[in-house]
Amino acid sequence: MFDTASYLESCNMFAIRLGLDATKDLFRRAGNPEKYLNFIHIAGTNGKGSTAAMLEHAFRSAGLVTGLYTSPHLIDVRERFRVNGRAVPKEIFDTLGEELFGAAQGGEYSYFEFSTVLAALIFCRAGVDVVVWETGLGGRLDSTNAVLSCASVITNIAYDHQKLLGNTLAEIAAEKAGILKKGVPLFYNRLPDEAKTVIEGRARELGIEIFPPAGPVPPCEGYTLSETGMMCQHFTYEGKQYTLPLPGAMQRENFRAVHSILRYFGPRWGFDAEKALDSLKESRWPGRCQQISGDLIIDGGHNPDGVGAFTAALEELYPGVKHQVIYAAFRDKDFKSCVKILGRVAERFIFLPVPAAERPPASEEELTALAQELKIPCVCVPDAGAALKLAREAKAPGSPVVVSGSLYLIGDVLRREVPLRQVLDL
Repeated sequence: MFDTASYLESCNMFAIRLGLDATKDLFRRAGNPEKYLNFIHIAGTNGKGSTAAMLEHAFRSAGLVTGLYTSPHLIDVRERFRVNGRAVPKEIFDTLGEELFGAAQGGEYSYFEFSTVLAALIFCRAGVDVVVWETGLGGRLDSTNAVLSCASVITNIAYDHQKLLGNTLAEIAAEKAGILKKGVPLFYNRLPDEAKTVIEGRARELGIEIFPPAGPVPPCEGYTLSETGMMCQHFTYEGKQYTLPLPGAMQRENFRAVHSILRYFGPRWGFDAEKALDSLKESRWPGRCQQISGDLIIDGGHNPDGVGAFTAALEELYPGVKHQVIYAAFRDKDFKSCVKILGRVAERFIFLPVPAAERPPASEEELTALAQELKIPCVCVPDAGAALKLAREAKAPGSPVVVSGSLYLIGDVLRREVPLRQVLDL
């Protein structure tokens, strides 16, 4: 039987081809499944995944059949394709993968182009009511932009992928604003002024409705431990108290966009927006500021903005506490800034190479030099197993081990620490 995962692995996951022509061609060959779907299209530098996870959970709790397309995956490629919160079953994944492979003969498609069209095919065949659709890179020329959406969402704008998206926030914002379409409302979150000017300017050119956050980022009112051992934050927004098992101020920022979107679509799609918002107390998003157990918290922050948000969440959760910090990053990321930010909460760094061979990692020498500059002890180990053992032996009582950096590291840690089903099912 055709193995879709093996076929995708034969493609170069890291090869980036910006442009929509190939994706549109493959959609046409597949029978244009995207034309039968309602998309909530999400772009942004950070916060896309957790915003998407909150929206998917809320829509599902409201009784809608949901599709969720995100990237990258942490352990299993099927994580990228979820129907009603569950990764697509392997039999369906392989059957539809083989069908699309047959339709693709004679054309040349990248990993992401093929997986994007496959996602729409999976969701169309599953009869989903709404698809939460996350961009891969940028927006304007990202494969996900080959669909017509019901809403455009921009979570935030910060520096990342500058070689492809531009060297200023305005240039990056212009690429993200490429998902905006005439007649499709825009919802956005925290934006720097120069990015906001670009995005709102483009929205006005298209004559579309703009929905900024309804209020300021609410302060945290405290944390409690859920029955499942998750640290939940409590806050009040627009006069009502909410509970969210995703810690930190960034998640309260993301909540604001989710709040606006649900309030907008509730009366239009016939569900109770307040009940959907209340359901978020049971939402989750693996690998992003995730508390695995009482002694381990992980986050795939791979740029300074994301790492800054994670570090701020740690400071909010564990004020004044220093941690054993496990870190790995690719060399083409701004790992120097990330390590300096994590230095605010690090008692000691434990560095290791990223568990992926396709791109060079930040070297032991570079990472050690950074720790020495910060006057923070460090040690280098060969893999995540050694790092976790060392960190757990040295950590202080009440201080969880912290893992940050590349999502490949986060996936490796999850593979070692939790059953696969917990990652495949939201």
